[in-house]
Amino acid sequence: MLKDRKIILGVTGGIAAYKAAELVRELFRAGAEVQVIMTRSAQAFVTPLTFQTLSGNQVTTELFNLIEESKIRHVALADKAEALVIAPATANIIGKIAAGIADDMLTTVVMATRAPILLAPAMNVHMWENPICQENIAKLRSRGYHFIDPEAGELACGYEGKGRLAEIPAIVEEIRTLLSPKDFSEEKVLVTAGPTEEPLDPVRFLTNRSSGRMGFALARAARRRGAEVTLISGPNALPVPQKVKYVPVRSADQMREAVLNHLQNASILLMAAAVSDYRPKKTSPEKLKKSLLETVLELELNPDILAEAGKKKDSRIIVGFAAETENLLQNAREKLKKKNLDLIVANDVTLPGAGFEVETNIVKLLDRSGKIEELPLMSKEDLADRLLDRVARLRKS
Repeated sequence: MLKDRKIILGVTGGIAAYKAAELVRELFRAGAEVQVIMTRSAQAFVTPLTFQTLSGNQVTTELFNLIEESKIRHVALADKAEALVIAPATANIIGKIAAGIADDMLTTVVMATRAPILLAPAMNVHMWENPICQENIAKLRSRGYHFIDPEAGELACGYEGKGRLAEIPAIVEEIRTLLSPKDFSEEKVLVTAGPTEEPLDPVRFLTNRSSGRMGFALARAARRRGAEVTLISGPNALPVPQKVKYVPVRSADQMREAVLNHLQNASILLMAAAVSDYRPKKTSPEKLKKSLLETVLELELNPDILAEAGKKKDSRIIVGFAAETENLLQNAREKLKKKNLDLIVANDVTLPGAGFEVETNIVKLLDRSGKIEELPLMSKEDLADRLLDRVARLRKS
């Protein structure tokens, strides 16, 4: 998503300027080409050399500078940018942009660029709450500027309240959203993720190795592309995606109830959860002692949520997942047909880098026509977008 994307980062004069260095690092790690513009005040907090070292590009600080004696630098930068991010964005820079002032390199590039602009404010809580600052922000929002609000907490000035720069992962996610196509803007996407836990007693349960990463990646990708997203997930240790309706569940029965409650409003169902096939036939209200545990544990089948959703398919697109250790294609084809799916994502969890508890996957996509698309090892984030590309084509067909 960010690989080779050209991003301008404007750094202004606030104590949070040092955090912008970490933002450059994260964007660089993601493969983006980052060009930093620093205001004069920003240089009082962090040196240009820091950003030059992290970005690998010369930092721009002065307005009047020619490139190859033929290009005006602020115009060249403005034309080059695919996104312009200002972090931290002080009350001063917000006010200048709102007033149309272009008296330094950063504000001049802002005026000249046609790229989407994201501002990440950071300031004293009283400055943030000042009606003039809020009016300026409202004015810029109405003009199409994007904002990621500051967080509340202890501020460098000693006050408590809203004004801390948003966390770096949250800013990076907003940049990804800014650069994503909005081809799902009219879709309501329902995603399931993670494992389920089936209790044996108050301290023991049956589960599986699913981390929830694939489902969470799908929820983030769909949200970036404009969808209204509901994410239903079993137990996990992942941060909840921004601007996504999150429904935590534990057991297969709870997941079934949540899916059926939200299915009616969904145009697309992405069933990435690893729902436990079985549950204990009896659940003890007290912890079972070893002496009382039977040699054979009696199990019963859990409800087949995907098959039930397939019976209510109507015009919605339903995508399932098949994690297998043998007969991958045969098992995936049978599941595709039996569950009334449009597409199934099949992966051999015995392959290195695939399956559970890893950041990557290797999959094959099978559709109703019998077409098989083999995807190489890639991150689950990249796979989420590849899968949504395929869903978008299905929607058009």
